[in-house]
Amino acid sequence: MLTLQTSIARAGGGASYPLGAEDFMSGAFPPPGLYFDNYGYYYHGGDMKDEDGDDIAAFDELDVTAYVLRFIWISDKTFLGSQYGQHLFIPYLDVDLDFKVPVGPKAKSHYHDNGVPYLIYSPLIMGYHLMQGKLHIAISAVDLYIPMGQDDGNMATVGHNFWTFEPVAAFTYMPFGWKWAFSAKFMYDFNTEQKDCPTVYGLEVDRDPGQEFHFDYSISYGVTPHLRLGVNGYYYKQTTDDDYKLNATIPAPVQALLNADENNHSEVFAVGPGIWYNYKNMFFILRSQWEMG
Repeated sequence: MLTLQTSIARAGGGASYPLGAEDFMSGAFPPPGLYFDNYGYYYHGGDMKDEDGDDIAAFDELDVTAYVLRFIWISDKTFLGSQYGQHLFIPYLDVDLDFKVPVGPKAKSHYHDNGVPYLIYSPLIMGYHLMQGKLHIAISAVDLYIPMGQDDGNMATVGHNFWTFEPVAAFTYMPFGWKWAFSAKFMYDFNTEQKDCPTVYGLEVDRDPGQEFHFDYSISYGVTPHLRLGVNGYYYKQTTDDDYKLNATIPAPVQALLNADENNHSEVFAVGPGIWYNYKNMFFILRSQWEMG
């Protein structure tokens, strides 16, 4: 799968999940077996806005390229009336972040980093097929974001030094056979404390990232059983404040700025076209999305 995005960058929260990663048939559970997905992802952010919708003056642009390997295992047994299995994601990120003025712990206007930030693992995913095959539901009790790196004062760091716990529920509804499909994947993120979070003010400060609600969606039409065209996108909303761990070693003016930043709740909506193609036992997806927020 390849995703291209022209976007508005996010501030606050954990920002772990790659928004818009899922699309066509996201609630459909495959038959028993071992499966492999390969995601290619490009994200460009040309604006960042504060809580009032005003541009953040220091921000210039953000470019992220990601490659994600996903392994899915589905059992041939059932559990609580459902199929069940496990999945594991291994993401690789390359990040370029530019500011209009020098900022951050390293007082630079350009930051770059790459590597594996975390692993995503769910020990239990469950799938239901209801309404004579018209409704498909996939549930993950929790997707665990397992940190693989330490933040190092780099504003573009891909290093993750906190955990994210993400319950997931996805569905696909096909009321008229294979012609029309309506899909959505709903997620809610709980983040643990982030140590030494780099800030634009030149200091590294511990913080509790805010909680986040987001979903990916898709509406598609089957031109043939092997070709689908559709509209896809996502919605994201940070639901609780960040909480910076302020102390007397932080200058009072910086404390005031960080207190103000705690109230900035990112919110964004994206939409764009997509195409899905099935050849034998392989699936190919190409999508593009544009953000508004």
